Amino acid sequence: MRTISCFISFFLFAGSLIAQVDSIDAKKTTRPYVITKDNGTEYIGEIISDDGREVLIETINLGRIYIPKSEIKNMVRVEDKKDIVNGEYRSSGPFTTRYIFTNNALPIKKGENYSMINLFGPEVHFAVSNNFNIGVMATWIGSPLVVAMKYTFRTTDSKLNFSAGTLLGSIGYLGRFRDNGALHWLSMTIGDRMNNFTLSGGYGYVQYNYNNKLLNEGVYYNTWPRSFSGRVPLTRGPLFSLAGIIKVGSKASIVFDSMVFMFQKLKSRTEYNQISAGYYNGGQYIDAVYTNTVTNTKYYTSALLIMPGMRFQKSEKKAFQISLASVLSFSATNTVFPFPMCSWFHKF
Repeated sequence: MRTISCFISFFLFAGSLIAQVDSIDAKKTTRPYVITKDNGTEYIGEIISDDGREVLIETINLGRIYIPKSEIKNMVRVEDKKDIVNGEYRSSGPFTTRYIFTNNALPIKKGENYSMINLFGPEVHFAVSNNFNIGVMATWIGSPLVVAMKYTFRTTDSKLNFSAGTLLGSIGYLGRFRDNGALHWLSMTIGDRMNNFTLSGGYGYVQYNYNNKLLNEGVYYNTWPRSFSGRVPLTRGPLFSLAGIIKVGSKASIVFDSMVFMFQKLKSRTEYNQISAGYYNGGQYIDAVYTNTVTNTKYYTSALLIMPGMRFQKSEKKAFQISLASVLSFSATNTVFPFPMCSWFHKF
């Protein structure tokens, strides 16, 4: 009898132990979490248990670790295990929709708003829905001011997306609110959040009314030409862009951006012609007779903007980007000049 009672006690104890293990394993998540402590230390693993005071996670390198909840800054669920690179978490937030100046066709998730601080000014973007976002861009003096909008068209292939966007801007008070413009474009993005490239094409136009040098066409006898009295024709033309991003580590990526455009403009050409020279007649001076003939002709100005750079994803909410860009302007005298850019991203 004593032997039977021992066996019964053993099985009851073993059953209780197995039940406890099963209850713990039942809480094990199917997707890993990124747990960041107050001191900045990150742990990536599956949550085994959470009793309200501490969290037990199972990591790949360190095994099971207990972390007091009082020391946890935030916990982020990893939606895609591809976001874990070399044992570190790489966020796929709103920053992945931007390059250096242009954007791609990937959507911003609703509620994932972000700001971007550049050397020349700030900008802020809001995700109105999972496919539509709107933003505002400006300089530090508030002029010019641009409103940006983008709508994403998703396909059945998650690595192929299309988008339509527009920029509506005004020179603002610097142009007495009379100089305005817009840029409309379509984009195609191939790839995922970490590695992708985008081809874009659009059409832009600007209305310059302030301080223009256009003249009224015609023949002016013995007078100087008059400035253009009507609305100056639009400066307009196509614009194309090729951009991409390639991850080179868990926190770093190579970013490339480029733009080429060719704008059509008008310029005034004045031809002076003297019909007769001035002379004296009986002591009275007779003025010379001359004409100024003004013709307005179309001409094209084009430029290529090349922007290679690096992006460093400090955390899920912060990133820093630097670009050593250059501008090649093609005109009567070709010019090349640097255009460095530094940007700070912040998700809110």
